[in-house]
Amino acid sequence: MKSFSELLQSSQFVEGLGQRYAVDAGWMQGRAIYGGLSTALCLDGVLQQLEGLPPLRSANVNFIGPASEQVEVKCSVLRRGKSVAFVRAQLMGEQGLINDSVFSFGAARESRLDKIYQASKPLANPALAADFFSKNGSTSERPVGLPAFTLHFDVRLINGSRPFSGTVETSFELWVKHKDVAATSISALVALADMPPPAVAPLFKKFAPISSMSWMFNLLSDDLSNDSGWWRLGMEAEHAKQGYSSQNMTIYNDRGELIMVGRQNVAIFY
Repeated sequence: MKSFSELLQSSQFVEGLGQRYAVDAGWMQGRAIYGGLSTALCLDGVLQQLEGLPPLRSANVNFIGPASEQVEVKCSVLRRGKSVAFVRAQLMGEQGLINDSVFSFGAARESRLDKIYQASKPLANPALAADFFSKNGSTSERPVGLPAFTLHFDVRLINGSRPFSGTVETSFELWVKHKDVAATSISALVALADMPPPAVAPLFKKFAPISSMSWMFNLLSDDLSNDSGWWRLGMEAEHAKQGYSSQNMTIYNDRGELIMVGRQNVAIFY
């Protein structure tokens, strides 16, 4: 099973096709590549093929179809100005389009406004939190049937309930960390950001399929330093109707600073 870093390092550029990646079964979620990874591959493909881009500021992502082991990222510049660039990335497989993303990059500019208006999160020790997926809180007894990609992450429950526990809560917060200690890039953060199940998953009384359809996120800082590797992820559903759920997402670093905000539309089969 390839680690995140090994997967990116083994990629190759193929003329006429784009940046090629060989994704093994350890990164799958059913028939599809785990959505966070597919987006991270799109971003990595852009960064590999285009030089001198400013920091990533936002992304609009659509999850289109299932995957194959060999995938390629094709990228095209939609517009590139003095400070901002818009780049489209398409992750392609044997069965066609898998992920269609547009990334917005922007250089820092001086501004009279320089403030984050949401309060920082209090510092906490992830080691004191229980494992998210195990009912007894032990990382050694993970439930059968978890998607393969979850094995690449350490996940601890801060508040809320576990998926498929039949509660009434529609929000939770987690500490999440790559087990791959070399996974510290912006692409690694994107891969981690989509790791949690939907915020409505704790409402399910039993397992049922779920599938992310679209995802947008904004980066609030180009400083992604994180001494511990732990990121605090929040998920909050605001709607679940007619087989779809809408949710808000937040990511704080281990210093309690807000780094990323997002929204996601999820198809639910429950």
